[in-house]
Amino acid sequence: MARLQLHFPEDQYYYSTPLTVRVTDINGANHLGNDSMISMISEARARFLFEFGVPETERDGTGIIVTDLATTYRAEAHARDQLLFEVGIMDFNKYGGDITFRITRPKDKALVAMAKSGFVFFNYKTSQVVAMPEGFRAKFDRVNWID
Repeated sequence: MARLQLHFPEDQYYYSTPLTVRVTDINGANHLGNDSMISMISEARARFLFEFGVPETERDGTGIIVTDLATTYRAEAHARDQLLFEVGIMDFNKYGGDITFRITRPKDKALVAMAKSGFVFFNYKTSQVVAMPEGFRAKFDRVNWID
């Protein structure tokens, strides 16, 4: 089976945030577990959206819903490691796009993981995918578009 490879444009990273690997994030192999990495990616995504003034859900019920997640692991992380989550955005379409993540350990400059999370705008009141709001689009004027 072909291995998944993730590469993202450098100019699309908009935000970074540090997160610390907790003892409870460690699995039986004594490194950061996949489930905990997904939780950390979700936290970095939430911080990114908050930083850019994007609420979890608007009054009309519109919010962002994750459609997929791909992650590649490059190095182990251990308890108390400080990780830097660089967050980007790319590949806009009418309904959403991709949020990208580069996760590094600044102490030794190790690349720990790369990830991509697809998203669409979704109205939770009507249970329907909706078009990307203009206000969101305007926050990220450098993002490429795909049809």
